[in-house]
Amino acid sequence: MSWGDENTRFKVVVNHEEQYSIWPDFKAVPAGWRAVGKEGTKDECLQHIEAVWTDMRPLSLREAMADRSGNAATDAGGSQA
Repeated sequence: MSWGDENTRFKVVVNHEEQYSIWPDFKAVPAGWRAVGKEGTKDECLQHIEAVWTDMRPLSLREAMADRSGNAATDAGGSQA
């Protein structure tokens, strides 16, 4: 079995930044990643990722941008109680 073998089964994995990847099911999931429950062929797993990973920005960037947006709204609208 190998990455290019059409018979290799994969699992979808995600890291703490909510970035997705695939990993062969015959290997242990690497540290920092966790399986999300989707397994199948390489194409099936990649299709699943395409459907669910709609915002490619890392979680920390999304949170920082949301904080910045909130601060800008507060600055523009005056002080918040």
